[in-house]
Amino acid sequence: MRVTERPSSSYSSAMTPASMEHKNERVATTKASTDPLSAFVLGVMAGAFIAFGATFMLVVQSDATLPFAISRLLGALVFCVGLFLVLGAGAELFTGNCLMVMGPLAGRFSWGRLVSSWIVVLAGNAVGAIAAACLISLADVGSLNGGALAEAAVSLAEGKATLAWGTAFARGVLCNVLVCLAVWISHAANSVTDKFFSALLPVMAFVSCGFEHCVANLFFLPYALILQATGAAAGSVELSGVLSNLSAATLGNLVGGVCLVGISYWFVYGRTRAEGSKA
Repeated sequence: MRVTERPSSSYSSAMTPASMEHKNERVATTKASTDPLSAFVLGVMAGAFIAFGATFMLVVQSDATLPFAISRLLGALVFCVGLFLVLGAGAELFTGNCLMVMGPLAGRFSWGRLVSSWIVVLAGNAVGAIAAACLISLADVGSLNGGALAEAAVSLAEGKATLAWGTAFARGVLCNVLVCLAVWISHAANSVTDKFFSALLPVMAFVSCGFEHCVANLFFLPYALILQATGAAAGSVELSGVLSNLSAATLGNLVGGVCLVGISYWFVYGRTRAEGSKA
């Protein structure tokens, strides 16, 4: 009698955290060796992708009839399209690329190359997010729901621009812990569906909790300034508040992603593997 073996469960066949760390080192090396122009273009795409998710979120939050928690959860759910597009379609996002710190820690490339890659990608993210804000303004998306979307966008930006620097920094740290965990988990993905679910809950968590993502804010804040300047919505978003938020969120994202995820996982898995290979 022939016995048919049961297929292994998806859990038992999942990549282990140690293998994920090793894969992340290889991914980081590939990213670091990408020519600057290609990295910049991929950064522009990522900035636009995040802006699409942010706009999708504003559609939900423009409905004032939704209860607070439902509005937050639904808005966070649709915002996930941004990171999903980055992971699934392929693009370079500064916040996720904080995990590249494992590369120089493992001796695969220099610290100078890491910083250079970050600068190029962040510049691309800024161009993509701001360009998307301009295009979405020209498309008059703010007029949706009788202009409530524009009002929601300005209200959201006002809250961000008036945050104390330390508060925005702490929220930036918390945000990128979750974003980098989503990217970390995506290294174990075997399909596009896997990549979607790797992004889903961590991104929903940071958006629902109001944490600060510097690339998303590079869309939200300039978009609000455009809406104010064009008279599409009244508001009090000031440039000084915008710069304060962006500096705090960017540094917070860097600390959260690099120190609390990248260095931590390398210390546990990459360091021990390197010591084992020397033994």
